[in-house]
Amino acid sequence: MRMRKFVLRPLFILLALSLWMNICVANDLPATVTGALKRAGIPGKAVGIVVQEVCSQKALLSVNQGLAFAPASTMKLVTTDAALELLGPTFTWKTQAYVTGNVAGDVLTGNLIFKGSGDPKLVTENFWLFLRQIRAAGIREIRGKVLLDRSAFEAIPYDPEKFDGDPVKPYNAVPDALLLNYQSLRFQFIPVSANGTPTVAVDPPLLNYDIAGPLWSNDDCGDWQSRLGMNIGVAGVRFTGRFSIACGDKSWYVRPYQMTPNQYFSAVFKKMWADVGGQFSGEVTDGVTPPDARLVAVWESPALAEVIRDINKFSNNVMARQLLLTLASNAGDANAPANAGRGAQAIQAWLQNKGIAAPELVIENGSGLSRNERIAPASMANLLQAAYWSSLMPELIASLPLVGYDGTMRHRLTDQEVAGNAHIKTGTLNDVKAAAGYVSAQSGKRYIVVFFINHPNAAGGGAAQDALLEWIFEHG
Repeated sequence: MRMRKFVLRPLFILLALSLWMNICVANDLPATVTGALKRAGIPGKAVGIVVQEVCSQKALLSVNQGLAFAPASTMKLVTTDAALELLGPTFTWKTQAYVTGNVAGDVLTGNLIFKGSGDPKLVTENFWLFLRQIRAAGIREIRGKVLLDRSAFEAIPYDPEKFDGDPVKPYNAVPDALLLNYQSLRFQFIPVSANGTPTVAVDPPLLNYDIAGPLWSNDDCGDWQSRLGMNIGVAGVRFTGRFSIACGDKSWYVRPYQMTPNQYFSAVFKKMWADVGGQFSGEVTDGVTPPDARLVAVWESPALAEVIRDINKFSNNVMARQLLLTLASNAGDANAPANAGRGAQAIQAWLQNKGIAAPELVIENGSGLSRNERIAPASMANLLQAAYWSSLMPELIASLPLVGYDGTMRHRLTDQEVAGNAHIKTGTLNDVKAAAGYVSAQSGKRYIVVFFINHPNAAGGGAAQDALLEWIFEHG
């Protein structure tokens, strides 16, 4: 599939900026911001800031705007904006079901093949509907294998512990052309007991997956997850600790990293296939779609404009990584398996075509869950300015967290006037605190804001970022 190109308003050409600026072209920062940085122990050299009216070529405030910073999850702005323009807001992913062999009555004497294209939102409820389509095509019993065709994405070795040593975190999921439910599990702890232990439910349901729940406790809820003593494996999970009755109903999202993608897909498919009235006792394994396979059903994902809301509002890392690989799939040789390097090249070419030079830009996976990704505040500001004057501006802005109301900004600035008047993408890693987006000032003007902090004390920098957002609203 060829990438779609959307024509930007001619005004953008007049607004294009020179991106590579010398460091510290700094106007004085507001006292509330410098005070908050000082209290957090964050020096000026660790900060990159651009505040600029969307209609202006000159920054209102700038600090270290040409330096390359680790942007954490604000890198998702680059990936999603590129995808909106290159793929189009109505782009969808298609997951296809093929069969080989013969169908007699409702019995398939052959293989069922799932061919993925990288759908980042093939979640449980969508997969159930997809299986219903296959059943409606007249297939009930499968007497061959279930083959998983992941050839759209390049297979690369991946260590789930490499990034932060915490492989059960859902954000450490591996990109997959047949990513099912983010390859994660939700354990729900329900304070209803018939045998002296809390009830533990798992979603999605898995075939032959044993759950041994924790014991009750009367402690304060506190850090309830660490007290559960979770031992998770391929065939089940055992909680050797305790769950406080004071916690009420709780959910814990976990990545069962010991399960391979095939084992996870198999356990989910077999249970859900039985639930829709199907029969299958064979093997689920990797495969490719042969030329003589017959298409029996297609699942189409939600449109890209909807998908990027999940990516940006809730900072979904694996969805962003899927999106970067999709950009690679739709650039150049469509038959070559996608990899992150070609996705990064597609974004670099897109920026160059827009007249945005970003020589410092480093894209590793497109999600910001990286110690290597880099971008300058000026580059991010110029991208946001170009996005604002694009015909697709409403889709991008609507995908960003609304300050004080939803997404990763729902608990920040809730009692301040700027609440509801700014759309800000956040980013957090160890030693990184980032914010970027748009503020609608009480003057009626709209501003771009980029605020990067790279420092061991970055975790304490949220107050300075909040102070800047308030200042822009009040004085912009």
